[in-house]
This record gives sequence, C-alpha cells and structure tokens, in this order.
Amino acid sequence: MHARLPHPFDEATRITAGGSSWQGHTSDDYWAFVGPFGGATAATILRALIDHPERAGDPLAVTVNYCAPIAKGPFDLDVRLVKANRSSQHWSVELSQGGGEVATLATAVFAERRPSWEHRVAKCPDAKPFEETLPFPKISASWANQYEFRFVEGEMRIGPPQAEPASTYSKIWISDRTPRKLDMLSLMSMSDAFFGRIFHARRELVPFGTVSLTTYFHTDAEELATEDITRVLATADAKIFHRSYGDQNGELWSPNGRLLATTTQIAYFKA
Repeated sequence: MHARLPHPFDEATRITAGGSSWQGHTSDDYWAFVGPFGGATAATILRALIDHPERAGDPLAVTVNYCAPIAKGPFDLDVRLVKANRSSQHWSVELSQGGGEVATLATAVFAERRPSWEHRVAKCPDAKPFEETLPFPKISASWANQYEFRFVEGEMRIGPPQAEPASTYSKIWISDRTPRKLDMLSLMSMSDAFFGRIFHARRELVPFGTVSLTTYFHTDAEELATEDITRVLATADAKIFHRSYGDQNGELWSPNGRLLATTTQIAYFKA
C-alpha cells in the first residue's frame, strides 16, 4: 500500500523552523508569470505564524506587501511578535533570500474569538450550484491550474478590444483541483486567487502584479473545520484603475452561505 503523498498546496507552503528564522521554498506548481503566486506566498507566511510556539488565537487580519520579485529557490522568514495583550497578538514577518533585502513584508493580527452579539449584514449572493457549472479551461500560469474555477457570472474572456471596458464583477466557485479540506491557509491563498480585474475590463492579459493584499477572516479554525468544505463561492470586483494602479476586492463564502473572509488589494498594471 502506497503512502499518501502530501497535497501540492501543503508541499508548496511547507516550512522548517529555526528560532525566529523559518525557511521555505518556492513551488513550480504555484508559479505565476514572473514569480510565485502571491496567495501561496501569503499562505506560507501564515503557516509560519500558525505553527509558531508563541502564537495564540486565530488569524483576524493579514496584510502582505510584495516589495520585490522572489526568485525560484529557498527563502527565509524572519518572524517577530511585535505586541501581545490578553486578547490579540500583532506579528511582523519579513521574507528575504540569500541574506539580501526584504522581498515581502507582512503583518498579521491574531485574536481569541469569544461569544458575542452578532449581526450578519452581508447576504450570500445567489449562485448556480457548483455541480451545475463548468470548469474554466486551464491556462499557462501553473498556479491557476492548481485550482478549479467555475464561473457563475463574469467569466474572464480574452478577445478583440471593445469600445467600452467590460464589467469587472465576477461570481465564481473556487476549489483546489485536487480536493483538499478548506482551512485558514487555503482561505488565505484563495483570497488572492481572482484573476486580475484589469484582464476582465480590457479583455486582454497585460503586465500585472499585486503590490499589497489584506485579508480579513470572519471565522476561526474550529468553525471552519466544522463546516467540512472543499470550496468557496467568491465574488470579486474593482472600483478604479488610475495611473498604473488599480484596486480589487472580494468576498469568500462557504457553500452553506456563511461569509468566511473579505479581501482587498492594490495592484500594478501596465496598459
């Protein structure tokens, strides 16, 4: 009987500990056009924090600033607990390679969630069931082929230029192509798994890269494990493209209609 192989995502986000410095390695499976997929990098950073012996609570907010290109190969994570109090922790993480300058800078807040008053203002969007939608074709970027995308609305279409920009709104089912139970790490990565909104607006692929990504978590590890799910229903949109930078924002919902995470980012483009 063969031993069960690690899931590609777990292999891509694997780290080893060594005091305040942790080590990771880029993955060809999660490579984008000119560097590693930002969601996988963010998830690797989050794994280092979750695995840290001083960590308390669950991730509440993670901000990742992509300062410089990350080359293929090993990298170091300098992990530091900046401040802790009775209910929250504030962390910083710097990613560098070969003793060089910082390539990625992240901050994170962890918190102990306690029972409280609640009011769920946002409503889960209506969507055709996952089983009734078709998978989006594979593309040249390997990271995207690790996921299965099933558009409900706003499919990315590349074609002749139009007189007016197309809609930047999408509603889409996202799951690991090799099924994997959703956890905080995959939720972090999926929060960056939207195609660039400028691709939708212009109907063409242009040079594009995330500069800063922030994800807010509205669940904890225990609640997420209880749901026992392998996919999310995601929505994504943009508000502005201006002087080489554009925003995009998204929501990630469980199939049971619970808001799991919200995310926003600013990205560079050349067009």
